[in-house]
Amino acid sequence: MCHEPVQKHSETIWFTLSSVIAAINRNMTKLPHILVVEDDREISALIARYLRSNDYRVMVTGSGREIDDLMQSSRIDLVVLDLMLPGENGLSICKRLRMTTQVPIIMLTASSDEVDRILGLEIGADDYLSKPFNPRELLARIRAVLRRSTIDVRESTMNGARVLTFLGWRIDRTLRELSSPDSARVALTDAEFALLQTFCERPGRILSRDQLLDLTQGRSAGAFERSIDILVSRLRRKIEADPHQPNIIKTVRAGGYLFTPAVEPA
Repeated sequence: MCHEPVQKHSETIWFTLSSVIAAINRNMTKLPHILVVEDDREISALIARYLRSNDYRVMVTGSGREIDDLMQSSRIDLVVLDLMLPGENGLSICKRLRMTTQVPIIMLTASSDEVDRILGLEIGADDYLSKPFNPRELLARIRAVLRRSTIDVRESTMNGARVLTFLGWRIDRTLRELSSPDSARVALTDAEFALLQTFCERPGRILSRDQLLDLTQGRSAGAFERSIDILVSRLRRKIEADPHQPNIIKTVRAGGYLFTPAVEPA
C-alpha cells in the first residue's frame, strides 16, 4: 500500500517529462533546417555550431553522394554548398538540385575566379560567398535568402489565386470586382483596381511611389508620382472606415505606402 503513491508520483513525473520533450521536439521542427555540404571538417563544424547557436537546425555532409537521401528524408529549407568537393563538384550538384527542387542554395568557394561565381548564379544558386568568410555574414545571407524565399512562395500562391481576401473584403482578379465585408459590390476604376490588386499581392511591404507606378501603370504611361497619391486617396475613401485616419493603407514618411492587413487566397 505504501508503494502506490510513489508509483503514481513517478507516473506523473514521467508524463510531465514526456510532454516537455514532445513540446521541445515540436518547437525544434519549426526551426529552419539547413544542410551544409562542406568537405572541410573544421569549416563545417564552425558553420554548424554557429547556426545552431542562432536557432537553426543543421545537418552536415562532406560530399554530394549523401545529398539526395538527406533531401528525401528531411525537410531542408536551405543548402550551404561548397564549390570544391571530392567527386561531384558544387556546380554539378547545384544544377542537379535545380532539376528537382527550388530549395534556396548559397554557394561557398575558396576560388577567386569570377567565372565560377557567375556560372553558379546562372545555374540556380541564390547567393555566393567567398572563403574565408565571417560566420555572421553567412548568417545574414541565410536570413536574407530565406526571407526572399518566403516572400516568393507567398507571392506565387497569391498570383495563382483568383480571389484574395482581407478583413472580410474580397477582390476577384478575374472579374476585376471588389466586394465589401457585407457582400456589396464596390465600384472601382481600372486604375484603382490595379492599385488595390498590387497592394493585396504584396501585403506588409513598403512600396515606394516609383514601385507602385511601375507595377500598376508602367513608365511608358507617362505617369507621375502625384497620380499614385491621388489614387490612394480615392481608394481609401472606398475601403477605409475613416479615410482621414487610414488603417488599411498607411503612409510611410519618405518611404511610400504600406498595405497592413493579412491577405489570404480564397
